Amino acid sequence: MADKNETKTPFGHAMRSHFLFDPSYIPLNHGAFGTYPKPVKDRLHYYQDLTESRPDSFFRFGLTEFLDPARGAIAEFLGVDVGDLVFQKGDVIVHFSTIYGGCENTVEYLKETTPAESTEIPLCYPIGDDEVVAKFQDKIRALKSEGSRARVAIFDTVSSLPGVRVPWERLVKVCRDEGTLSLVDGAHGIGHIQLDLGRVQPDFFVSNCHKWLYVPRGCALFHVPKKNHHLIRSSIPTSHGYEPYPVDGQEKVFNPFPVHSQGRFVNLFQFVGTMDVGPYLCIEEALKFRREVCGGENAIMGYCEDVSTEGGRKVAEIWGTEIMDNAETTLTRCCLTNVRLPLEVGEEDGKVNKADAYAVVGWMAQTLIKEYNMFAPPFFHNNALWVRFSGQIYVEMDDFVAAAGIYQKLCERVVKGEPMKT
Repeated sequence: MADKNETKTPFGHAMRSHFLFDPSYIPLNHGAFGTYPKPVKDRLHYYQDLTESRPDSFFRFGLTEFLDPARGAIAEFLGVDVGDLVFQKGDVIVHFSTIYGGCENTVEYLKETTPAESTEIPLCYPIGDDEVVAKFQDKIRALKSEGSRARVAIFDTVSSLPGVRVPWERLVKVCRDEGTLSLVDGAHGIGHIQLDLGRVQPDFFVSNCHKWLYVPRGCALFHVPKKNHHLIRSSIPTSHGYEPYPVDGQEKVFNPFPVHSQGRFVNLFQFVGTMDVGPYLCIEEALKFRREVCGGENAIMGYCEDVSTEGGRKVAEIWGTEIMDNAETTLTRCCLTNVRLPLEVGEEDGKVNKADAYAVVGWMAQTLIKEYNMFAPPFFHNNALWVRFSGQIYVEMDDFVAAAGIYQKLCERVVKGEPMKT
């Protein structure tokens, strides 16, 4: 809850005074890299200066003192305990076709370096949550019937492209019922939608604090319940907190850093290399800003979801198209909205050839930044071209209207064949 005596800044353009935007920039892509307010920037610089004043003292003996309060604040925020893969032949990694590209590449790497295999569940949006869950459960059961095992399943809280709410809580339950480990990609999670990890109980959960929580880049959290701590043998990169299995006659590797009192798992990630830990130490300042300036989580998420959905509908009205949603309207229960562009895909004149769709998307993205000082990512999905818009406390309806006009100009240039001439 916000402090009663604190003066709140109205959501919308008035909120821009707390951020560092170029006055002419139209920021409709918060979901990609996020941003943070000026008080958090000041806190970041404070910790960076503190680090440089006595580097040895800070890294060797100060990390626990400074990181523990940040970890505690996030644990309380998520409703989890603050203290809280080896593959074999026949093990299968399950994921949807909408998996984030970096995560998909990680799966491919695991397939190259372990006996693990993978299977992809195709999703063509818009579809209902029940269908998503049914496809997921059917795939896991089919693998069992074939003599394989769905060792781990990767899925989003809110997927990236398209930007839609995923029924991740129900998917976690399916995993638990079917004996599959759940790995939740919550990049668009903390600060974006309500999370109660203590209730949902995923096996592994990762989220970026620098996207929606107003924390500087890069800052992420990794939640693993105690029952699964033994499955995480090393941080990446492996560092001083790693504890090799004992070998007769082999001396234990010396760790020059103090051992954390909360045990192996916390110690494993306490120091993973010489890096700027300032962003992690800004978590409490970011949460304070959200409480005292913004009025709390419900106010932030409510405004961001509403302005995203209503802004998307306004853009769709201008373009004569539609937003991406299902009959239950669950896809838009987040701070992202996808709107179909007024461009048809096909081989006839005036349409975008399917073979050229990704080239058109790339040209649009570059042109938006270079010529229009605005960005909302275009993408190709289910044989149509779309734009993903992010709602945030510093945008208003006229930002969406302006973006709609800019994209209309781009579409006219696409129809004339400009992307294929460059």
